[in-house]
Amino acid sequence: MKILAFDTCLDKMYVVLRTEEKILTSKVVENTESKYHSAFLISTIRDILKQNNTSPEELDAIGINIGPGSFTGIRACTTVARVMAQQLNIKAVGVSSLEILSKLGHNNPLVALDARKNKAYLFYGNEIKGAVEIKKVQEIIKNGNFEVITDDRLQKIIGGASYQRDDYPLGEILSEIVLDKLKNEGGNWAELMPMYIQPPPMG
Repeated sequence: MKILAFDTCLDKMYVVLRTEEKILTSKVVENTESKYHSAFLISTIRDILKQNNTSPEELDAIGINIGPGSFTGIRACTTVARVMAQQLNIKAVGVSSLEILSKLGHNNPLVALDARKNKAYLFYGNEIKGAVEIKKVQEIIKNGNFEVITDDRLQKIIGGASYQRDDYPLGEILSEIVLDKLKNEGGNWAELMPMYIQPPPMG
């Protein structure tokens, strides 16, 4: 089985090609001064497949980050995955960025990401809690024994470790979760939808 996994929702783009047994290629793409990283998604996928002498028709499944995160990135990720999976007639699986980041923790992880408007996207107890007021998040952290994973902005407010401060293999973590989900879920591409916990910004 060959799985293509990609993520354009966070501050870097991750693209991974793997089998059930091992990672074949893992690539990270950052923003440039003029372009958001998702602009390089198609070309990066093409390069990775070529590098591994793999045609799109040889893929068995696609896995992506469905958000929350950049609205542009979520749309790009989901659209490319749905189109590819439909054309190739293969499975497609979505994973929340909150679940991906929770794998960075080892002991009772709590993930809180900046949701603007004085809120944070919150995940703990292996469950997405929604967009929660930051004051409430601080109370939850104070009253629990959590390993807090967050981003640079919220780290200054709630503490914990920022995923943006190190080169974590988030694409590879995504691919591992996708592999697990493929064993337990249908993977129907038509059911692959963006995760907008809050409505997209107007305009």
